[in-house]
Amino acid sequence: MAYQYQQPAPFGSAVAVKPQSLLGQVFGITAVGWCVSALAVYLFPNVGTGGSWIAFIASFILLFVMNATRANGALSLAIFYLFAFLEGIFIAPIVTYYMHVAGPAVVFNAALTTGLGMFALGAIVYATGLDLRRFSGIVFGALLALVVIGIISLFVHFLSPTIYSWAILAIFAVIVLIDFARIRAGGDGQTAVQIAVSIYLDSINIFLALLQIMGGGSRRSE
Repeated sequence: MAYQYQQPAPFGSAVAVKPQSLLGQVFGITAVGWCVSALAVYLFPNVGTGGSWIAFIASFILLFVMNATRANGALSLAIFYLFAFLEGIFIAPIVTYYMHVAGPAVVFNAALTTGLGMFALGAIVYATGLDLRRFSGIVFGALLALVVIGIISLFVHFLSPTIYSWAILAIFAVIVLIDFARIRAGGDGQTAVQIAVSIYLDSINIFLALLQIMGGGSRRSE
């Protein structure tokens, strides 16, 4: 699909923009979203399992709300930041657990590796023109299968958490490559907020997988 490029629109606008402008918008929105999530983790370190899952359910509902309000850039952006705050509450018990069990350095290294990894994957797409969008159906199918395997493993315990985390890391790395290819192509009709949500969720899942990989040894030594 061909795009008619126009002057850069405000964050979250549904108007097509140049890929360079879209990339800057997505990075800006995602970075602020991460800061909002970090604030939520700081404010609610002991939220508990019940509160964490309530935040998750509420954030899941907001995904549909964001899609419904995509034409209103400012509203969609505000909802995204609320979504990021709730996501921060959801992961707060996990981050707090690793802070106590593995130490702050593990959490910091996982976050740093996530950030550097996202930049590296984006650089690969922009430097080489790599475009894996045609494989998106296969990749998301593999992700769905992995989720089902993970649920089964909760009851049967046939899969090592570390191996599962490596699989999650590999799949989301490919999804990140697909998302950056989408940005490079002009967004595929999606707004900056919609793409930022995808990039944000990619990075959250990569961060959690890295926490398990880097902090797994500490958990086993308890």
